[in-house]
Amino acid sequence: AGFRSRAECLDHVMFRMGVLAVLRSRATASAIGVMVTASHNPEEDNGVKLIDPHGEMLHPLWEEYATQLANAEEQELQKVMTEICQKEAVDLHRDALVFIGRDTRPSSMKLSQAVMDGISVLGGQYRDYGLVTTPQLHYMVCCHNTQEQYGKATVEGYYEKLSKAFTELIKKTNSSSSGDSQRHLKIDCANGIGALKLMEMERYFPQEVLIHLYNDGTSEKLNHLCGADYVKVHQKPPRGLDMKPNERCCSFDGDADRIVYYYKDTNDRFHLIDGDKIATLISIFLKELLVKVEETLKVAVVQTAYANGSSTRYLEETMKVPVHCVKTGVKHLHHKAQEFDVGVYFEANGHGTVLFSKAAETKIRQLAKEEKDDERREAAKMLENMIDLINQTVGDAIADMLVIEAILALKGLTVQQWDDIYTDLPNRLLKVQASYRQVIGTTDAERRVTAPPGLQESIDALVKRRRAARAFVRPSGTEDAVRVYAEADTQEAADALAHEVSLAVHHLAGGVGAPPQP
Repeated sequence: AGFRSRAECLDHVMFRMGVLAVLRSRATASAIGVMVTASHNPEEDNGVKLIDPHGEMLHPLWEEYATQLANAEEQELQKVMTEICQKEAVDLHRDALVFIGRDTRPSSMKLSQAVMDGISVLGGQYRDYGLVTTPQLHYMVCCHNTQEQYGKATVEGYYEKLSKAFTELIKKTNSSSSGDSQRHLKIDCANGIGALKLMEMERYFPQEVLIHLYNDGTSEKLNHLCGADYVKVHQKPPRGLDMKPNERCCSFDGDADRIVYYYKDTNDRFHLIDGDKIATLISIFLKELLVKVEETLKVAVVQTAYANGSSTRYLEETMKVPVHCVKTGVKHLHHKAQEFDVGVYFEANGHGTVLFSKAAETKIRQLAKEEKDDERREAAKMLENMIDLINQTVGDAIADMLVIEAILALKGLTVQQWDDIYTDLPNRLLKVQASYRQVIGTTDAERRVTAPPGLQESIDALVKRRRAARAFVRPSGTEDAVRVYAEADTQEAADALAHEVSLAVHHLAGGVGAPPQP
């Protein structure tokens, strides 16, 4: 729900998003958020994300308005704005309030000033939060618009709410099982905002938490050879973090809304623990607690087609947790997760959270207060602390990290034991340059293609020749390319399958240049 580009191209876009935020604020009679960040992109890029009243992403219809406004010629601007106001019956006399945040990029200060200018020109008010993580701004917007029922709309309010819930949770750990060595965690902060905020938050943490920050932004460039995206894509540790065998490590991305964990085993082999495994750990924990409170509340997990087949199988067959597959993109996952009592969603890249329905939250808080049976009440209290610890508005690396650390401590699990819950199927992700990515039509949550003719049949035939295999292709959301995903029982088979599917895409979907090389 936003734009990204080279920072020097974005002045007018930022100004206009300030304008749009005022219109959206008037249309919803609520505060709206504008976050200046380009997340895991290189430092020379920047971008903007718009945040709706409950801390969720901007409504899809307003995404279209944003696109129209950002691309309008200067002389068309008034006309486009008037059309939006008419379509949405915007009351131009109503007060407007916009919350602004920014990441640590050199260009972010100037670009957030452009947002403020856009707000001021329409007579809106703004509250500038300065340097914050993207999830912190989502949290502030939600707090303000719920009359602070969700929490205090300040950075301190955020630290207090999370640290209180975390401290309550880990009080229940059996000190003998989780030994001191367990509590050390090395964090790669991608040379971004996550480092600043963790330093501020450290004094709120209980003594047991021993975090060590790397890539804290003091000397290196944002996201350069580090961060969650780098670690996930390259399947190797970030620069600037020395790993000893079996040490627990994690990486945030540039604006701290994604997290992945990893470690090296005694044979120096790198193991990535991605969003699928994070979702699995959280689901196991929540399901165990719900069984203890003996309520009929149900957990469901929402994934995309990129989720590893082993995770889906483990959740459905071993844990008996229903899994739903949706199109790629956080907004699709978030929307689907709202349908359940407890909806857990994570993209494989480490962006995710847990949503509790209003009814589920009310029931859990009531049981935590009134339940006579000790075991049931304690389980309800732990669920209540989980509700307060997780950031339900959006994926949040800090909140997710605290949730994971609490669960590992409570269950007395090492990082290897967590990793061993199931074994990922070997997989390969490739992209094929295409002259026109929209030539690919998809269905079944992007797991099958409807166009061009013959492509799905080719993929089916290639998949049939391998064991435990699966493959799909989809148009990229960000560039003229087609993304290819394949998994199979061995890495060689997954690589070969991905290559063969790439050739089929290149041949049938107008690939650019020479055919892909193995």
